[in-house]
Amino acid sequence: MARIPPRDPNDTSESDHVRAKTVVTSISRITDRPAAKEACLVVIYGSELGKKYNLNSSSLVIGRSSKCDIQIDQESISRNHSKIVNTGKSILVRDLGSTNGTYVNDEPIDEYVLRDGDLIKIGRTIFKFLTGGNIENAYHEEIYRLTTIDGLTQIYNKRYFLETIEREIARSQRYRRSLSLVMFDIDNFKKINDSYGHLAGDYVLKHLASTVKTKIRREDLFARYGGEEFAIVLPEIDGPNSKAFAEKVRQLVEKQDFRFENTRIQVTISMGVGSIDDEHPDAATLIKQADEFLYEAKSAGRNRVCA
Repeated sequence: MARIPPRDPNDTSESDHVRAKTVVTSISRITDRPAAKEACLVVIYGSELGKKYNLNSSSLVIGRSSKCDIQIDQESISRNHSKIVNTGKSILVRDLGSTNGTYVNDEPIDEYVLRDGDLIKIGRTIFKFLTGGNIENAYHEEIYRLTTIDGLTQIYNKRYFLETIEREIARSQRYRRSLSLVMFDIDNFKKINDSYGHLAGDYVLKHLASTVKTKIRREDLFARYGGEEFAIVLPEIDGPNSKAFAEKVRQLVEKQDFRFENTRIQVTISMGVGSIDDEHPDAATLIKQADEFLYEAKSAGRNRVCA
């Protein structure tokens, strides 16, 4: 199948105004690529989480229209948003001139040859492209991963956090070691969504997670607790040191450049710190302690740490 030529850079269509840039991916000759015998898309973020779409037909259209092969009823998605093309030798994703663009691994594309593990974002939905000799095994492995990882931010989810903090508390009590929990959320996140749109809100959540991950040790646990709220479990860190750690994270986020569609978004976080040194609380008590300090930080004016 012939490749669609790159768009004229002087073309000022509506979709080009909305998207900041278009990355044209170099596509090697189809004859150089292995046959696409088995492949599927798995929803890893959005409605119908975990649903699998087999890519056996020559093409599938993704969009808001009820006539699309994969319908996603979201206002940020065009009626005919993008198309998946199976040539028999490779599988392509092609943007259909959508308003908000099609992204692969966070880069806007016109047309792109998919590789195993690529993440495709269409509106607020994220698909993972899977292929290989045994697609069922790959699919079930991905479903298992979804039980522990948040699809948008790619950090641990609430379920895994709750399981882990129980184990860490038991370990802390067994060996009489310190344990701290930092809870934080994004200040005025609803205002960000209302002012810049939900796609911008998703960008802020993902960029925030990748920013904070730079401060996380291997033994720490960083998770999305829910919505715009996050949690960090800090084994063998006492109260004063966990508060100092939280302050470093707060400053890092405040100085970070959050820029969506060439628009800078000011992002700050409020943080609460709970810890167990000599006490022996259960998980619910420690979470409540950190959450109450988080509420205190927000009540005191936001963009601060309370412990």
